[in-house]
Amino acid sequence: MPEPTVATTGAETVTWNLRDLVSPPDDAGVDRVLRTAEEQADSFAARWRGRIGELSAEELRDLLTQYESILDAVGRAESVASLSWCTQSDDPARGALLQKVSERQSALAQKLVFLDIEWAHAPDAHAAALLSHPQLERWRHWLALARRYKPHLLSEPEEKILAEKSVTGRQAWVRYFDETMAATLFDWRGSRVPAEVVLRQLYDADRGTRREAAAAVTRGLKEAARTTTYAFNTLLAEKASEDRLRRYPSWISARNLDNQVEDSTVEALVRAVTSRYGVVARYYRLKKRLLGLDALFDYDRYAALPAAERRYGWNEARETVLAAYAAFHPEMARIASEFFDKGWIDAAVHPGKRGGAFSSSTVPSVHPYIMVNFQGTAQDVMTLAHELGHGVHQYLARERGLLQQNTPLTTAETASIFGETLVFNDLVAREKDPAVTLSMLVREIESSFATVFRQVAMNRFEEAAHTARRTRGELTTADLSELWMQSQRAMFEGSITLTDDYGIWWSYITHFVHVPGYVYAYAFGDLLVRSLYRRYRSSGKDFPARYLAMLAAGGSDWPARIVAPLGVDLGDPGFWTEGLDLLEEMVAEAERLSGQTG
Repeated sequence: MPEPTVATTGAETVTWNLRDLVSPPDDAGVDRVLRTAEEQADSFAARWRGRIGELSAEELRDLLTQYESILDAVGRAESVASLSWCTQSDDPARGALLQKVSERQSALAQKLVFLDIEWAHAPDAHAAALLSHPQLERWRHWLALARRYKPHLLSEPEEKILAEKSVTGRQAWVRYFDETMAATLFDWRGSRVPAEVVLRQLYDADRGTRREAAAAVTRGLKEAARTTTYAFNTLLAEKASEDRLRRYPSWISARNLDNQVEDSTVEALVRAVTSRYGVVARYYRLKKRLLGLDALFDYDRYAALPAAERRYGWNEARETVLAAYAAFHPEMARIASEFFDKGWIDAAVHPGKRGGAFSSSTVPSVHPYIMVNFQGTAQDVMTLAHELGHGVHQYLARERGLLQQNTPLTTAETASIFGETLVFNDLVAREKDPAVTLSMLVREIESSFATVFRQVAMNRFEEAAHTARRTRGELTTADLSELWMQSQRAMFEGSITLTDDYGIWWSYITHFVHVPGYVYAYAFGDLLVRSLYRRYRSSGKDFPARYLAMLAAGGSDWPARIVAPLGVDLGDPGFWTEGLDLLEEMVAEAERLSGQTG
């Protein structure tokens, strides 16, 4: 069998340097860092355990400073192990290191769990006095959030048991799912290649190529279905068990609490988006006409228009993103350029590497790392812009410290989607050919639909899967595939013909496994960005500086307060409608351009 091949882009040698986290980034280096953290954790527990409810502000300040130092060391070790494994998940040595770190991380968590429990149960009056003390300003929001978990925390012995069992429970199943998908190679024209290579063919202008790629993906997913179905079932059951133990009223409640958003707000978002599914159908009826097809199948929905066929080398992609960032604010481009110059990106595509893309914030004392699978398409450029948006956000928020660096998922996608929007509008502004502009607009619409409508449809699938697992017991592959098809049919409203093969395509989406309930945050972030970008275009020159200040706030306050200085009211029910109206306006513009170009 020939070796797997992908297009040459210049990204083949772009790999990250993990020495900034741990040096050397190997077993010995990780062991040294963890030993230090374990010694610090023992000292921490001996000094503070049993005293949290009576500490002075100065003592609590010292406690939190020491706590962040321990978590920083653990975060360095965990980041090295997980990032190394992500790029070569079929390497047993990397898997063993990841498992070792997970086990020792669990043991450390058991030593530290008393802090969350004791602080949540501290007397209300004493806690209120501490929350208002100026010496605790740096941690005020984290301290307030931690007390909200009081109804869902178990006793310290019970929390320790859950932490220990998670290593051989949830964490093990997530890793097994990831390794299964990374090891699943797909037959593609004489080669066995990673999923990313075949999935990219769905954007090809040639219908035969798209149909062939869809069939190859389906075959590979079916081969792995026994494993992925069982792993997913197990994780669904584990989630139900933990929700029951922690007294969460629904499968999504824990995620919403983490996201600092009420269940009712998420329900309002879902209702708003699903009520506008007609916009999706309207667009795909246009897409069918643009492609000159009698019927649009699931493998046709991302087909490139002829004028959109454009390849990018790695260096060109870099310059494209940095130019758009610089036009918005020089500081964005300066920070983003460090990712390229200092080895903070892994972009090469090869077997054993995890699919998809992400930006890992790691720890504030270091910097974020970005992983992409770059193959030179326009979509890859937008993905790079997306992850660099995350990276800039995480870089700026480091000053907030480890406990308040990261934002909840509801606003975590803001900077990434805003970065994409900057790049897209910069490219459109340079384009003079209406046919090319239409092709670019079509791609942007499809990206936005994937972020808003598709993610909410996936939320509907998750809702159905979690509910079915809790009421009916273990689900078959066919059961899950039918739930998936129901959610997809509802979104497309008959504008796309879904083949039977498409039913298995739920099984490669890692968000369902890694972070149950995550996906609606993409829709939240996209609609928020649309509102922000409209304000940017109509505001004065101070908007970029205020935007960067918002990013630098990290997770140090409630999301609604952080975005308020930019003129957005997350409590306004019209917020969702405004963003959805903008998406419909994009479809109307595509219809206009299609008439103009014939």
